[in-house]
Amino acid sequence: MEGGGHDDARVARASVMKVLVLLTGGTLLMSANVDGHYTLEQTFARNLVAEVPALARIAELDAKLVFALDSANMRPREWQVLAREVHAGVASGKYDGIVIVHGTDTMAYSASALALMLGPLPCPVVFTGAQRPLAEARSDAAQNLVDAAIVATLPVPEVVVAFGSRGLRGCRATKRDAWDYDAFDSPNEAPLVKLGIGVERGGHVRAPGVLAPLDDRLEPSVLAVRVFPGLDPRLVTGAVRAGVKGLVLEAYGVGTLPCHEGSLIPAIEEVTALGAPVVVVSQCLRGHVDFTRYEGALLTAKAGAISGGDMTVEAALAKLMIGLGRYGAGDELRAYFARSVVGERTPEASA
Repeated sequence: MEGGGHDDARVARASVMKVLVLLTGGTLLMSANVDGHYTLEQTFARNLVAEVPALARIAELDAKLVFALDSANMRPREWQVLAREVHAGVASGKYDGIVIVHGTDTMAYSASALALMLGPLPCPVVFTGAQRPLAEARSDAAQNLVDAAIVATLPVPEVVVAFGSRGLRGCRATKRDAWDYDAFDSPNEAPLVKLGIGVERGGHVRAPGVLAPLDDRLEPSVLAVRVFPGLDPRLVTGAVRAGVKGLVLEAYGVGTLPCHEGSLIPAIEEVTALGAPVVVVSQCLRGHVDFTRYEGALLTAKAGAISGGDMTVEAALAKLMIGLGRYGAGDELRAYFARSVVGERTPEASA
């Protein structure tokens, strides 16, 4: 990680920094009702600086309420709307960075989708949220907002998840804990930013890119299936016959699938022949698919499956939707999955 004397420099130039905050809902913007249940609170949503005065010392903020959703209700069509808002904000040239306030449950899916839809970026796009609402006295919301605003002013031109004093590459992040404030992890990649007493920026941060015209096409009719002992192959083929356009299989270990009794290999051959691509990722948080190591993995590759390398299932699903929308189910999709577009996979993790 690169050294952390950034705080003083950032404060010195804070008056010239400008950040757009896009509000989509989530726990951070909720409050507890009389029954103790969390509900979305829209009355203070546009005035975060009043709730967290420290934000004004980081940058000048413009806030916009895009959605008021529990993130469990987020769908691919909301990703498209959000991508358009982010793209317009970046293209305007008015902002040094963008912060997206989002619920934690589907944040990793949205971050992966936006990273892949937007492509290379000239400035940071930072997702954050909270495990407890900002309206509560004991909450992680204020610190996460401050951290996200800081990351949005750093030279980190990527989609980032800022949570628990770390900035993770958005297309590598996954929610790991429903009860701890340190809710997210990036199992196969180090944080882009560490926010401790100092602010450390990783040497693997991507170089800034030129914002391309937005291509928000995607095919939402995909399905993720976690492989388990006894999974009936007919359920896999039946899903495709019912209209599923592509599958992500969460396989064992390095991409191994059952290949003897109850084999999934004929099912992969069948659904591939029907025009539905099958992407294989690992159930393991750390590691990657290697189709050369075991019989079940080798046969999976021969059946036509696509390796997801070391991608998270969130990134693989988003990439499959976007790839199908842009390229269809042919060789271009395979080529799209084989390369790392925005750091969503390790290039050598492509066997």
